[in-house]
Amino acid sequence: MKPKKQQREVRRIRHQSARIALNDMSTAQCEVMDISKRGAKIVPDGTLVIPARFELALFHGDRKACEVVWRRGRMLGIKFVR
Repeated sequence: MKPKKQQREVRRIRHQSARIALNDMSTAQCEVMDISKRGAKIVPDGTLVIPARFELALFHGDRKACEVVWRRGRMLGIKFVR
């Protein structure tokens, strides 16, 4: 018997700006490409090195603790933690 394939969560395409808050209180601008309840795909601006964990300040005022799941060039796949 084959194991059931887990369905991918619905992602909403956004293409909206957000801010990455780092531990040293500095921030970086990023673009949210898509988002779901459990994570997002983002593209940070500039050449700032983004750590494995950070906080994302979203466009509607929410702040979410995040962990990087994958990196492809400048693009990051993140999951929301807590």
